[in-house]
Amino acid sequence: MTTRAFITGVSETELNAAERAFIRAERPWGFILFKRNIESPQQVTRLVEEMRKELGEPDAPVLIDQEGGRVQRLGPPHWPAYPAGAVFGRLYDIDPVLGRTAARLSARLIAADLRALGVTVDCLPLADVPVAGADAVIGNRAYGTEPGKVADIARAVTEGLEQGGVLPVLKHIPGHGRATADTHFRLPLVDTPRAELERTDFAAFQPLADLPMAMTAHVVFSALDPAQPATTSATMISQVIRSVIGFQGLLMSDDVSMNALAGSIAERTRAIFAAGCDVVLHCNGKLDEMHEVARETPELSGKALERARRALASRKAPQAFDGLRARAELDALIERAGTTGA
Repeated sequence: MTTRAFITGVSETELNAAERAFIRAERPWGFILFKRNIESPQQVTRLVEEMRKELGEPDAPVLIDQEGGRVQRLGPPHWPAYPAGAVFGRLYDIDPVLGRTAARLSARLIAADLRALGVTVDCLPLADVPVAGADAVIGNRAYGTEPGKVADIARAVTEGLEQGGVLPVLKHIPGHGRATADTHFRLPLVDTPRAELERTDFAAFQPLADLPMAMTAHVVFSALDPAQPATTSATMISQVIRSVIGFQGLLMSDDVSMNALAGSIAERTRAIFAAGCDVVLHCNGKLDEMHEVARETPELSGKALERARRALASRKAPQAFDGLRARAELDALIERAGTTGA
């Protein structure tokens, strides 16, 4: 069955009749979950099953943002709290082996939580490199401020997810660390020279260019394209993401409903595809916007379809795993970092 090149959210903890009809008629490639969709393990499992059933695709990708720290859609009392990315960075400064180990363990535990629910894709790791004066939207989600360290920890996170049978999504390519605004509310402009961007921001993504999927940044880099954010910039996608960084996997937009993007939802969707993104992501679960995205979205075909198939085929079977032992080891490492993991 053919699907269309968008990922959709839904509004609540169960599908309503209009959403069921929308999924059957518009055939999204995948789904994404948020806190509004989550009550209990049994409920989430049922919702995931219902979305796939309405689509008629038992293996349709279901995504979530489960980083740890303040970006954690699944949390207590049903799921553990996980450390923010900066915790791994602090451990890495003590000993790189400790930082990588903690990052891998945390991601492996997260993967076990997700797999139990039928969720197969985590929007993680981050390779953003924050700088002084940047907006706090990234903040302690980042693994550090040096690109080599960030890439090293991001690789360990990727390994943990993959060992648990969950696919990673690299974000926010080609870098959100210098943004001076939260893209949920307005568009950030980065005036850093290209040479400096290539030495720092872009450099953190280059060692991760083999990952199967990546999510764009709604950020303008004036040295390369003064008019359009990376998400809607053919220059940024072709010259930076695909060439300088070398990423050849499935490229999805960040949320098309964010206020960083200009124009109507339809205009934004068209601009995203025109720039070279493979898939549009729509997150807020508003049905009128979902229809607007769907009307402007083509069937998944050509290179985009090849990348999507390659990404899904790369998901591995989960390896044998002692969750209690891994949690105890992670807790010990967090304590060594001198933090509660917040």
